[in-house]
Amino acid sequence: MSSTRPTSRTGAAGVVEASRAGHVGDGTTPSPAGRRRHSTDAGPLPYVLVAPVIIFIAGLAFVPAVFTIVQSFFTVNALDPPTRFSGLSNFRNLLESDAIRSSAANTALYVVVGVTLSTVLGVAMAILLQRPFRGRSLVIAVLILPWALPGVVEGILWSGIFDPNAGLVTSVLGDLGLGGGQVLLGPNRVLTIVLIELVQVWQITPLSVLLVLAALQLIPDELYEAAQIDGCSRWGAIRQITLPLARPGIAVCMVQALVATLNVFDQPYVLNGAAATGATVTMQTYFVSFQNLDFGQGYALSLLITVVTLVGSLLIVKAVYRKVEL
Repeated sequence: MSSTRPTSRTGAAGVVEASRAGHVGDGTTPSPAGRRRHSTDAGPLPYVLVAPVIIFIAGLAFVPAVFTIVQSFFTVNALDPPTRFSGLSNFRNLLESDAIRSSAANTALYVVVGVTLSTVLGVAMAILLQRPFRGRSLVIAVLILPWALPGVVEGILWSGIFDPNAGLVTSVLGDLGLGGGQVLLGPNRVLTIVLIELVQVWQITPLSVLLVLAALQLIPDELYEAAQIDGCSRWGAIRQITLPLARPGIAVCMVQALVATLNVFDQPYVLNGAAATGATVTMQTYFVSFQNLDFGQGYALSLLITVVTLVGSLLIVKAVYRKVEL
């Protein structure tokens, strides 16, 4: 009996050593842990396979950005050759331009109206869609349609709605005795911007709804049940549970609305043309670059729009976004 004990201890130790090494018995059969380590050790092959895609995406994103930054400090004008270094003169000329300042003020109003309306409507509609109901999938599918339409198509559709002769809006105003047949777009600057931005809000709100709805789906039902047991009202649950826990989705929703409204082009150009009452900074980029053929100032204006977009997005994330841990 005493002679077999060391043997058994030695065998157990061997099994432990083998299991630690990922093998059992004689070392020819790998354990599950050993198989997992072996299967995940693929070496550099995955990185080699995805390297072309990474290089392509990086080149597609960074090469134009670097080119824009460099060319914004040069005079690149087909009517004033050759290309030469001009320092900050492009930026200085843009800041001194009345058209640029006017379009910047218009764009600021576009941003305020668009971000506010799309966020409020997105949160409200997402809350209505939060609970499953019959036909919910159909409602979401129909909701996505305006987002799927190109901005030019939406501008053409709404140009008929705003038509002063046979448009829906003027007809309704006439039936209400508020004066039909009026030209809504163009004469009044604020009214023009608000009406045009309503068209863009109609386009970007579906994406806002989906982003906020995705955040709401992560909120456990137990929180609402506990709030109901404690006597919390529906509005109290929304204010104390839904909105705080949906802040990550709301932040992303506001950022995408900011990017869309800062770069709005299709709707103002189709609905109001080149009129100064509704022109945006992005439209001025087109006018400066392809009408005046001053590509240097066009690059500079594009760079300014990019910087403003980045700064505004960071401010929104800093102010609204909160990490949620459930």
